[in-house]
Amino acid sequence: MSTIVLLAVTGLGLGALYFLVAAGLSLIWGLMRVLNFAHGAFFTVASYAAWSASQALASASPWLQWFVALLVGMVTGGLFATLSEAVLIRPLYQRHIGQVLVTVGLALATVALVEGGFGSDPRPVSMPAWMSATSPLFGAAIANTRIVAIVAAALVLLLLLFFLRRTRYGLIVRAGVENRAMVSALGIDVQRAFTLVFAIGGTAAGLAGVLAATYYGTIDPARGTSMLISAFIVVVIGGLGSITGSALAAVIVGLLQQFLNFYAATGVGDFAVVILLAVVLLVRPAGLLGASS
Repeated sequence: MSTIVLLAVTGLGLGALYFLVAAGLSLIWGLMRVLNFAHGAFFTVASYAAWSASQALASASPWLQWFVALLVGMVTGGLFATLSEAVLIRPLYQRHIGQVLVTVGLALATVALVEGGFGSDPRPVSMPAWMSATSPLFGAAIANTRIVAIVAAALVLLLLLFFLRRTRYGLIVRAGVENRAMVSALGIDVQRAFTLVFAIGGTAAGLAGVLAATYYGTIDPARGTSMLISAFIVVVIGGLGSITGSALAAVIVGLLQQFLNFYAATGVGDFAVVILLAVVLLVRPAGLLGASS
């Protein structure tokens, strides 16, 4: 029983990280129709910015280091995403091939710059003692970092749904996607709302970068790319543009990986996720909760 609980919570924690990256991807694609292959770069830059901030405060208390690193990571992710949208992506809203080429190039260049500045070896992160400890749950010793990731992902999901359904800018974004010309004719600045969407997506990726660092205990330049691949799978399974679908798919993918990798063999869970992706594309191309065209 304790093993099942441990695997379930670990899978939910991994799914929470997938969701935090996938949420930005889903939001940007669903509302703006931009395939952003540089989203993993937001994750990577934010994690290294957070690590640098933590190192600069080495003499401070561990909790202060962690909270400052968290804020720096989120702000860095949001700013990097905003600049990327304003400088590189905004001129290419109607040119999807250009979007792919530019964002892939940005991702490759960012990883190369990070490796040049920090090296390619994993770097350990410092965290409060409570983060490194465990909490008992139904006989299982659950790492507190998993709990933090799950709680953070749940809060982000609720905040995103509130933003889209209850705020003025959320309604503007949804209306702008449906008929941008009409909304602009009403005197509303749709572009500002779209830039805000990119900033929100980058902030979520930055949060994921910091939480992934505490989840794994290290950072490295390649993790953003691997997380991006998993996030793309989650977005497609859940349904492009569906935040709730991404959350559901992230949970399914995280649990499937953990249980099959443990009870079958290492790698079986990852293979099963690819099979699940193929089945979803064949049976329901729009995804689990995606709108059928």
